[in-house]
Amino acid sequence: MAATRPEVLVLDVNETLSDLTPMRERFEAAGLPGHSLEPWFAAVLRDGFALTAVDAPADFGMIAGEILTGQLTAAGLDASPEVVRGVLAGFTQLKLHPDVVPGLQRLHESGIRIVTLTNGSAALSEQMFREAGLLPLLEHRLDVTKPGRWKPHRAAYEYAAEVCGVPVERMALAAVHPWDIDGAKRAGLQGWYVDRRRTPYPRMFTAPDRIGSDFEELAG
Repeated sequence: MAATRPEVLVLDVNETLSDLTPMRERFEAAGLPGHSLEPWFAAVLRDGFALTAVDAPADFGMIAGEILTGQLTAAGLDASPEVVRGVLAGFTQLKLHPDVVPGLQRLHESGIRIVTLTNGSAALSEQMFREAGLLPLLEHRLDVTKPGRWKPHRAAYEYAAEVCGVPVERMALAAVHPWDIDGAKRAGLQGWYVDRRRTPYPRMFTAPDRIGSDFEELAG
């Protein structure tokens, strides 16, 4: 049976909407290889999840800076706060994947309300959304500061439902991360998997309701 049409679509931001590829240049400018971006991002998520698991607050910017400082120090490079800030400033200059605006425009025109929910800071993505003309489509731009728990903790999704004034059962979450889909499903939302890398969905996670290679396919 096909999934019912949600009233609200919640969007993950990092990697789901934004293309992190340009961050490689920032890493390289600091002396690190470009491919160190992936282990850095994975480590940031790991430590944020670990703090959430013990019900402790987790600040994305602080964790990101600490992990990067460790990488730079281990490589014998300049790990000064100025260098770290210079690398992380790249988050404010990212671009959307090309499918995002046309796909979300179609979903918005169909009557689906659209919000974003990130484990990072909602403010970091404002310039990216403004430049792409996406801000008018977004009813809310949320982060996990108020619930104090990162996705995939159910408190993060319930917070989005509270802000939107709808039960979780009338919401769906779209993300490239299976762990995010799994968290949303366990909290009662639908899960829409954006399979950008064309990789099998891990069987240990709760299966998504919809799968598309990008937002244009999901909108269809």
